[in-house]
Amino acid sequence: MSESNFETLADSLLKTLEEGLDGELQGGVLTVEGEAGTWIVNKHAASRQVWLSPPTSGARHYAFEATKALWQDTRGGADLLTTLSGELGVPLDWQPE
Repeated sequence: MSESNFETLADSLLKTLEEGLDGELQGGVLTVEGEAGTWIVNKHAASRQVWLSPPTSGARHYAFEATKALWQDTRGGADLLTTLSGELGVPLDWQPE
């Protein structure tokens, strides 16, 4: 994936999450306050990944899986939206532009 394509996809994802989770997005880093603490979602251009740091479990890395149009956990876990939806109790939907 090209850097430009990654930036477009990651920015679109973060903007959608900011709106759906009532978070604060600054400089490619989304901060979401929840009952259990603070979730941080940020793009990591060097690896072409989106990283999640939740207060309840360890950090996770997600790479875009084009065939599924999902940000898939690089260690085989659930995709990013499924993980965030479950942890925050909010339904999330995102479609790549």
